[in-house]
Amino acid sequence: MEKVLILLAKILADKKTRDKVLIFIGSIVVGFLLLLAAPIIALYTIGNVDIEPPEIDRNAFNESAFIEQLSPEQQERMSEIQSAGDAIEAELTALGIPDQTIKAQLIYMSYFDEVEGFDANFYAHLFYSAPNDEILIDSINQNYGLSIDYNEYMRTYVFVMNSTINEYMFTDASTKNAADLAAWVENAYLSEWQYADNCFGKRNGENRLRCADNVGLIMGYIRYDTESKDFSSDTVDLYYTEQGSIDTMPDVKGVGVFNGSEFGVYVGGGEVVFSSAMGGVQCQSLTEGGWTSWCTFDEVAYPQEVQDRINELREPTTETTTETTTGG
Repeated sequence: MEKVLILLAKILADKKTRDKVLIFIGSIVVGFLLLLAAPIIALYTIGNVDIEPPEIDRNAFNESAFIEQLSPEQQERMSEIQSAGDAIEAELTALGIPDQTIKAQLIYMSYFDEVEGFDANFYAHLFYSAPNDEILIDSINQNYGLSIDYNEYMRTYVFVMNSTINEYMFTDASTKNAADLAAWVENAYLSEWQYADNCFGKRNGENRLRCADNVGLIMGYIRYDTESKDFSSDTVDLYYTEQGSIDTMPDVKGVGVFNGSEFGVYVGGGEVVFSSAMGGVQCQSLTEGGWTSWCTFDEVAYPQEVQDRINELREPTTETTTETTTGG
């Protein structure tokens, strides 16, 4: 926390740092606003500074007018940030890990001011090779001579991710599918979404944190429009079908689980993510939570493997029941 307070003091007191922040704010035009405001968001969310996280109307933002107000040096730095951000995204996408884009851009913009000869390909491969974030940060520190504090980084990263919807997590944004449902709930878990009744992913409460109740966690994915980046109100109920006992569940990400009162989503590796009043969005082993059956959600497309399992369970023919529960 002390380092974050020192950073805020530098922003307010040091001209060079203020200029850099000005350039960072200018990078709204390349989609980095939330990343660059991360230290302020972190302080606000922790509750130590009375600052409202920025709300920017991108449609009303005049990119040309803003750029004209920058000095040549600031414009050059802004161009460097945009180029590096684009290169990072391209390299991570080529490696098949586009979901790491925001993380990689955040680390670059937060800590790489003095790094010369930046190579996006080499940088991206560090993310590809690291099995977890702690090893990733250690690898970045060793390769670039930095001293990033892992806990400080994680605190800021979580707050940034909680304040946005990670567009890079979707494998097929044009459809509602099982893989992306699993990615959605995993992202909510890693971003530490809170629990609130009748919520489905919008920011809520004094701290402006994303919230979802149990059904709302799933409904949020169904209702989220990736083009408008907002939640529609077209679908308000969650339609699902219980398919069989939990021991017959196929090992497919995005399959639902049910314990008679709460839903969860299987995310692979024997783990389930769900939202509960007792702890918000959380992850647990499939063997915990008293999950008794597995289900499919009517608005979600599942791979053939799931349909094959359903067919197996329906031989000889038995009746299936589609049920409805009210969403957030």
